[in-house]
Amino acid sequence: MKLRIKFRKFGPVRYIGHLDVMRFFQKAIRRAGIDVAYTSGFSPHQVMSFAAPLGVGLTSNGEYMDIEVCSADFPDVCGEVKRRLNEVSVPGIEVISVKVLPKDAGNAMASVAAASYTVRFREGREPAVHLTEALAEFMKKEQILITKETKKGQREVDLKAGIYQLTWENDAFYMLLDASSGGNIKPVQVIQALFADCGETLQENALLITREEVYTNIGTQEDIKLVPLDEIGI
Repeated sequence: MKLRIKFRKFGPVRYIGHLDVMRFFQKAIRRAGIDVAYTSGFSPHQVMSFAAPLGVGLTSNGEYMDIEVCSADFPDVCGEVKRRLNEVSVPGIEVISVKVLPKDAGNAMASVAAASYTVRFREGREPAVHLTEALAEFMKKEQILITKETKKGQREVDLKAGIYQLTWENDAFYMLLDASSGGNIKPVQVIQALFADCGETLQENALLITREEVYTNIGTQEDIKLVPLDEIGI
């Protein structure tokens, strides 16, 4: 049986990296007495897949992890797994929901198509520019080019096609971005490009970023239909 677990990451835990979060859940699953499946071979490990690693310093209301369990001898599997994990959790990590995945469902990592974010400025680090006007001009551009560092060196990337939504209201940016393996746009890249376009410099550590949700595409590449990952399963 495959389970999809949605959880929040907040508070000081936002400074914990992805590998430590993975190790935390491996230990939490054992402490919770969940009969998780293990891989075979000389070094077996829990069958576990995370949707998209969250950057250090970011908070999230929509993180996902898939696990496979060998057995679940209780009536309400999803409710019991959620309760057990939250009982052994730590401040800053909270399981929100658990769903049973259909057998043909892709794993969390392979399913990611987009992610939504809320981005605010730390007090005293707001730009001088009028952001509503600057954003309107920014989104009129046919291309939004940035230079991206890769393992093979630098390359120029056009962000425009991967910015599905970008608004500024109530002193915050709300954005929906391509988060697939082929795109994977980060909020800070968008803000840096916006600032460069209007002659501003983004101050160091100026942004407070929360990932709100992660989405999969149940449509096609030409006709995209995004749904949250927790809408897959029962």
